[in-house]
Amino acid sequence: MSTLSTKLLMALAISAVLVACKSTPIKPATVEDKSPAPPTATTPADNSGADANAIKEAKIDSNASGDDKNNPLKDPNNILSKRNIYFDYDSDAIKTEFRPIVEAHAKYLLAHPDTKMVVQGNTDERGTREYNLSLGQRRSVAVKKALNLLGIKDSQIETISYGEEKAAVNCADESCFAKNRRADIVYEGD
Repeated sequence: MSTLSTKLLMALAISAVLVACKSTPIKPATVEDKSPAPPTATTPADNSGADANAIKEAKIDSNASGDDKNNPLKDPNNILSKRNIYFDYDSDAIKTEFRPIVEAHAKYLLAHPDTKMVVQGNTDERGTREYNLSLGQRRSVAVKKALNLLGIKDSQIETISYGEEKAAVNCADESCFAKNRRADIVYEGD
C-alpha cells in the first residue's frame, strides 16, 4: 500500500506544480497617439501661417520607371527623395516629424507592389558594438512595422543593421551623433 500511496502523492505533487506554472495571458501594449491634432475648420484656407519647410504630399506616377527623369524617388522636390528617419538617443521610436515620410513611402510601395526596399538601421558611436547592432536593428524594424501598419507586405521590405559602422558624419559632438542615429530607406536598384 505504501507504493500506491507514494505514487498517488507524486501524481498530486506533479499536478500541483503544473497548476502553479499555468501561464497567464499577456496584456497587450497600449500605444499613445502623440500626433498633432488634425486641422480644424478655423484653420485658414491659404495656410499662410504654415511652416515653409512643411512636407508636401507625395506625387506618385505609377508609370514612372527607374530610368525616367520624372521618377518621384529621384525628384528633390518630392517627399519620396527624403530617405532618412532620425531617432532620439537610445530610442527606436519614430518621431512625429518623420511620419509623413514613412507614409509617403508606404503610398509609393502600395502603388508599386513589385518594388522592394531595404531599411538600414544606424547608430552613433556610443555604446558597444553588439548594443549598437541591436539598436540599429530595432530602428529598422520600427520603420518596417510602421510600413506594415500602412498596408505594406513583408515581402517588399528587408531590414538590416549597420550599427555604428556606416556613419553619415564622423566627429564627436551631439550634432554629429544626431545625424548618425537614423534608418535609411534604400530602394532595390538604387
